[in-house]
Amino acid sequence: MSKTEKSSRSSSQVKVVKGALDISRSGIGFVAVEGMDKDVLVRPNDFNRAFHGDTVKVQIAKHTMPGKRIEGKITEVVERKQTEFIGNLQVSKAFAFFTADTEKPMPDFFIPIEKLNGAVEGDRVVVKLTKWNKDDKKPEGEVVTVIKAEDMNDFAMKELLIDAGFPIGFDDAVMKEAMELSENITRIELVKRKDCRDILTFTIDPVDAKDFDDAISIRNLDNGNYEIGVHIADVSHFVKPGSLLDKIAYERATSVYLPDRVNPMLPERISNELCSLRPHEDKYTFSAIFQINNRAEIKHSWIGRTVIHSNHRFSYEEVQEIIEKKDGLHYKPIMLLNDLAQKFRRERFRKGAINFSSQEVRFQLDEKGKPIGIVVKESKDAHKLIEEFMLLANRTVAEYIAKIKINKQPVPFPYRIHDTPDDEKLKPFVAFAKKFGYSFDMHDEAAVAASFNKMLKDVNGKPEQHVLEQLGIRTMAKAVYTSENIGHYGLGFEHYCHFTSPIRRYPDVMVHRILQECLDKNLKLDKKMEEKCKHCSERERKAMETERAGNKYKQVEFMQQYLGEDFEGIISGVASFGFFVETVLHKCEGMVTVRDLSEHDDFRLDEADYALVGLRTKRKFRMGDKVMIKVVAANLGKRQLDYHWVPTVSKATKTVAKETAKAPAKGKSTTKKKK
Repeated sequence: MSKTEKSSRSSSQVKVVKGALDISRSGIGFVAVEGMDKDVLVRPNDFNRAFHGDTVKVQIAKHTMPGKRIEGKITEVVERKQTEFIGNLQVSKAFAFFTADTEKPMPDFFIPIEKLNGAVEGDRVVVKLTKWNKDDKKPEGEVVTVIKAEDMNDFAMKELLIDAGFPIGFDDAVMKEAMELSENITRIELVKRKDCRDILTFTIDPVDAKDFDDAISIRNLDNGNYEIGVHIADVSHFVKPGSLLDKIAYERATSVYLPDRVNPMLPERISNELCSLRPHEDKYTFSAIFQINNRAEIKHSWIGRTVIHSNHRFSYEEVQEIIEKKDGLHYKPIMLLNDLAQKFRRERFRKGAINFSSQEVRFQLDEKGKPIGIVVKESKDAHKLIEEFMLLANRTVAEYIAKIKINKQPVPFPYRIHDTPDDEKLKPFVAFAKKFGYSFDMHDEAAVAASFNKMLKDVNGKPEQHVLEQLGIRTMAKAVYTSENIGHYGLGFEHYCHFTSPIRRYPDVMVHRILQECLDKNLKLDKKMEEKCKHCSERERKAMETERAGNKYKQVEFMQQYLGEDFEGIISGVASFGFFVETVLHKCEGMVTVRDLSEHDDFRLDEADYALVGLRTKRKFRMGDKVMIKVVAANLGKRQLDYHWVPTVSKATKTVAKETAKAPAKGKSTTKKKK
């Protein structure tokens, strides 16, 4: 061995790093560590009770010798990706074993007989990990749900949640802590709060909502201005740092909204009772109260804790009807709020916010959760009214915090940021938009935003609207939580945060706590703020993926009844292996593969034109094109719809074909030639 090699060995240092464990099908583990070019390899015997997806600490030797693979041993499981699993049960007289449904290798669970909760041999069950001590060969669990054959829809939704690491239901200890919370409005607490109970206040929410986490109050002031309050459920009054409720809320970080259910961040005792701003009940709130004039100019703002009394609970549909008819309960304040919201909205877009519109697809379900219809909901004035006042409150809170400095440093705070578009995504989109006659000014970020808004206005109602809107959204960065405030590009705000939905988002709870500390001038600096922000962003991303998967499952379930039928669709995406089509009638997306197109031509992807192009015929399938498709397969297990392209025949061709069919044959064989 050379002196250099000996020196390298002796200079090796033990190093502990943190990352997510990815276990391959072969059983070898890899831990991706931020800042390291290559993953750390971990062998199965060194997993130390970690499962696939867990955040772990890994002890590695810092090799200086080039070319050697970095290996490590897991020393600690920092955070479980999931604690509940779906699989099958084997039961004997003394104990039971549970085998999880997973492609990733993992050990069977030992289930004590007293933890079977009614499950029997062969049952399909949901099992929760209860403990895995250092000296135990197998993890121990308990059955939390038995899945019956008639509950396959319920099972499918639960499986999505469990696979994404969202626990189903709450432990007895958590429920006990929630039930012990008092709903009484106390004199001690009233002294600390602004009393807004005598001001006209109402909520506006979806018709089926139960967790009303925001309310609006309005009254005229003697100086001719209006006082408008945005009141948010004071979850942080009930959910204290370090409590069990706080722990589970942080772990989930968000509620998940599936087509037939909500998997809540907090127990219903809090989300639907204590904190829900239900009509005719006094409630604790955290509020942003504004003095606003007729021109929608903010003359004064106040932030603090309040107590309110909601006079009425409106649905969006009810408020929309009042706006359209200019009549109904509290129509004058509603019309005023709508007018101010419209002015806020126009001013936002004038200052650079981007006006992307969106459609929401909702399923009409029968009593068993089976989809029987699809409704496309668009954002109307009633939705925009609430949106604008929530944006105002969120921005005002972020602006207040941004001004505060501790030792000349910013306050650690979960800002909601949105980066500028990536040039690599933006340039091909700009070139594509130019083919339709829409030009972009690229000299700075504000010019790009102005160009987007002009295009979105000009494209409205035109055939290319759908494709340009969808591709435009795809050029945008993803909004995330971070303590590094760079502003929100899409909204055009220099400072922005989430303050208005603490019942369903943990970052809002953090915002409330920090805000109160700042108001009390008793700030406790959180050194783990960025870590918490990353966790909340990751959970939000997983929730969105789960919601998309839930919608896709319902789409496939709905389209099963239309196998063999033809529909008009719009090409919603292209890839080298085929193109995606969204049906016009139902908004259900499926795939037409190049394999199925091979009888017509050999197709290749033209990335610059977002199209598949036939090599011989030059036939083009471009994103945004209308096509006819046939539904040929609906696979619930894979959540996958397969379509075939149906070539359309022009009227002239059909007429010629009819005339040819009527004409008598002139000595030609009626046998078709093989192609």
